[in-house]
Amino acid sequence: MTVVSQVILQADDQLRYPSSGELSSITAFFETGEQRIRIAETLTESEQKIVDQASRALWKQRPDYIAPGGNAAGQKQRAQCLRDYGWYLRLVTYAILAGDTNQIETIGLVGAREMYNSLGVPMDGMAAAMRCLKAASLPLLSAEDGTAAAPYFDYLVQGMSSAV
Repeated sequence: MTVVSQVILQADDQLRYPSSGELSSITAFFETGEQRIRIAETLTESEQKIVDQASRALWKQRPDYIAPGGNAAGQKQRAQCLRDYGWYLRLVTYAILAGDTNQIETIGLVGAREMYNSLGVPMDGMAAAMRCLKAASLPLLSAEDGTAAAPYFDYLVQGMSSAV
């Protein structure tokens, strides 16, 4: 949910106008709009590069994942991993655009933990994969944009880490 939606819903729930502090938070949200769009565009345009680099980095760290018997051993399993990496990268762009981690929580973490656990996917591996996505993404951004994007990746990593 965006800052704008949150402010409106909170004010409406309390049958009041938005406070000056709430209006200031909306102003700040709009002031960072161009930056959030720029970050989302860069990540979107670089998705394949990011996913490829992140997967190579993960499999270098954890070759047992792609070894016979590993969770990403076959072509099908490996393709599913890459699909999921792209999906999580897209989810991070949604959150950046909204200026809120709620999308990561509700779309990406709720239910995903149970799914990965039921499939026998090690959650420490998912957390490591998300760290690799972050490491592949941030160098494509300016320092300022990387600083703005990093907390969204960190939230995702933390969510996968706490699922162990």
